[in-house]
Amino acid sequence: MAVEFVGGALLSAFLQVTFEKLSSAGIENYFQTRKLNDKLLKKLNITLLSINAVVDDAELKQLRNPNIRAWLDAVKDAVLDAEDFLDEIDIELSRCKLEAESQSSATTSKVWNFFNASSSSFDKEIESKMHEVLDNLEFLASKKDILGLKAVNSGFGVGSDSQIMLTKIPSTSLPVDSVIYGRDVDKEVIYDWLTSDAEDDNRQLSIVSIVGMGGMGKTTLAQHLYNDPKLEGKFDVKAWVCVSQEFDVFKVMRAILEGVTGSTDDCRDLNMVQERLMGKLTGKRFLLVLDDIWNEKHDQWEALQIPFNCGAHGSKVIVTTRSLKVASVTHSTRIHHLEELQEDHCWKLFSKHAFLDENPQINSDTKEIGKKILRKCQGLPLALKTIGSLLYTKPSLVEWESILASEIWELPEEESNIIPALMLSYHHLPSHLKRCFAYCALFPKNYVFEKEHLILLWMAENFLQCPRHSMGVEEVGELHFNDLFSRSFFQQSREYEMCLSCMIFSMIWQNMYPEIFASHSKMRNQIIY
Repeated sequence: MAVEFVGGALLSAFLQVTFEKLSSAGIENYFQTRKLNDKLLKKLNITLLSINAVVDDAELKQLRNPNIRAWLDAVKDAVLDAEDFLDEIDIELSRCKLEAESQSSATTSKVWNFFNASSSSFDKEIESKMHEVLDNLEFLASKKDILGLKAVNSGFGVGSDSQIMLTKIPSTSLPVDSVIYGRDVDKEVIYDWLTSDAEDDNRQLSIVSIVGMGGMGKTTLAQHLYNDPKLEGKFDVKAWVCVSQEFDVFKVMRAILEGVTGSTDDCRDLNMVQERLMGKLTGKRFLLVLDDIWNEKHDQWEALQIPFNCGAHGSKVIVTTRSLKVASVTHSTRIHHLEELQEDHCWKLFSKHAFLDENPQINSDTKEIGKKILRKCQGLPLALKTIGSLLYTKPSLVEWESILASEIWELPEEESNIIPALMLSYHHLPSHLKRCFAYCALFPKNYVFEKEHLILLWMAENFLQCPRHSMGVEEVGELHFNDLFSRSFFQQSREYEMCLSCMIFSMIWQNMYPEIFASHSKMRNQIIY
């Protein structure tokens, strides 16, 4: 299943590359100078736009619907075919230019006339290929309504069934497990900050952001802090709000108000809820947890924060997020990064769910297989819990060996929430970052990237389009890399100080790309580096 998912997930990245090629001056000039039917170019662009409008919805729904998965694969193949003939045109134009430049100015026109005459067969071939690809894409585009695909907002499928598929159950302040594994130091550091009265800038409100990739245990850590008995009496008011992807200032503020009062509120506009919340927080020392924030818009955070400034000195806000940019937008006083669990803590967490015991009495064969499976999870608490719970239902050694031999991320959807948890981060990426990250999965599992080298490879693939003419390509690459790093798609490598490792996310796609791109010569060439 994971192989098919990857093929679909990359479609949005492929489409962006194709759009850029279609809009290039070279392609447009080719059709004009050769007097070809430029209406075909416009029809191709419109057809691709209609498909692109539903791609996010399709990429999410494919997990449950094999027909949509097959549709995505077919569209991907057609888009790659379009890329092929556009590349052929680029090559032809480059060859034409070189032929002309190699001649003296006196004979240039003769060479061009000869070349144009000899290239008529090439033009007919291109036009034929374009008709074929266009017919295929128009046929596929006509099926999107039958499949129930809908246009969604860019970046994430808001409002449709797509959102239901990947939206996790909202968190609450109560932890699922009474014990938190491997986070004692993290908990102590943040607890000291929560109870400290000495603020560097003497602000009434200070904010700590707990940052880490999906499934790293940010919410669990916040829950244990929120419910720590040692905090009893240190705050006048406490509230917990799960924010998640939809960041509506009015809804979030009303949820905070209801958390503070412990009752449902009937406010119907932002001003009313803002005044009520200010009334409840004024002069009081409060602790507020805003769990799972994705919003990176500064003005919306400023609007939400207005009532917080009425609290007493020592009021605290805990934010959990996957994005360093969110931590920056919220003006966090502290930023606390969560790293993967150490091996001994991994084993305890895994054993708790696989054997219902932290220190199980098991035979050496079972323990050896369990340790190997554990290493596949690479310190991700969500993976350890999910795989452990699955193995608890499979008591035989043969079944454990089968799990070990398979890709652990190819678990049936009803048995695993790992893929949705990580997919959520991927689908929230803008398209220009999707293709940069997807490219990283061409490398072997556990590959350690050197930032400068990776940026050069992105440059070679023409992934780095300059948003401003004043910026160099290397600067754009640096921005893209830092953006992916801030969103926890890269983790600092322990072994190599100056390198970063694309960790858990790459496990979804490890060793799959040769199969996906086996039929596409251009991508096969990309794999060989």
